[in-house]
Amino acid sequence: MSNIYGVWLKEQRLAAGLTQQELADMAVMTRSHIAHIEAGRRIPSKEDARRLDRALGTGNVLSSFLPDDGAAVADYFEAARLLEQQALMIQEFALSLVPGVLQTEGYARAVLRPGFPPRSEKEGDRLLVTRLERGKILTDPAIPLFCALLDEAVLRRHVGSPEVMAEQLTHIVRLAERDRIRVHVLPFGVGYHPLLQGMLSLMMFDDQPPIAYGEGVLMGRLHDSPALVETLQRTYTLALGDALSRKESIALLRATAKDYGNHG
Repeated sequence: MSNIYGVWLKEQRLAAGLTQQELADMAVMTRSHIAHIEAGRRIPSKEDARRLDRALGTGNVLSSFLPDDGAAVADYFEAARLLEQQALMIQEFALSLVPGVLQTEGYARAVLRPGFPPRSEKEGDRLLVTRLERGKILTDPAIPLFCALLDEAVLRRHVGSPEVMAEQLTHIVRLAERDRIRVHVLPFGVGYHPLLQGMLSLMMFDDQPPIAYGEGVLMGRLHDSPALVETLQRTYTLALGDALSRKESIALLRATAKDYGNHG
């Protein structure tokens, strides 16, 4: 993003005679978070911007002029998308679809195509570009650490053509074999588990407490309550304990991809 926003924030902070730590204390943020925003490495959330406005007495300037990076996502996911780009570690549970960060172009296109009323080709292309851009967080060889816990339904649910499914599962296998991600499959044989209620993403940072994001049908919500996030982390860990091992999961993904390829 352009650093005009960050430079202006720094100017207002200096004009108020505040250090980064003093502003952070007033806005209930961390000093490193302020530093990242001023340097243009981060876009503050709407709530962060409101707190900065209150601390600096700038009305609603910082809230109203948040940088727009042109990404096309549902309104309820925007804050989670920004946090996803900042996380040091992401633990994600996928109930029925491959996590967006891991989706191939063919799979993403098949997921984004349906809609009523039908989407225009232009809107569909914007959504697809944004979806594929999310995957670029994995171009760094180490950050974020990414763990995908996939319900077996993710493998079995036919999205697009058999070729699309084969390509998608093979893509996940390659990422796992390069140790870029860890992947575990939660088999149908486990039966009921608490995570069946929806998709879950747990995000950890270097300068703020963990945050959880849950999503259902056309709705999503961020959770920052320490007690709730801890409960969700514990639930994820318990489900992970019931999942197939990394080696078994990769083998199942590879075999399932081969089955799709044979039926293409």
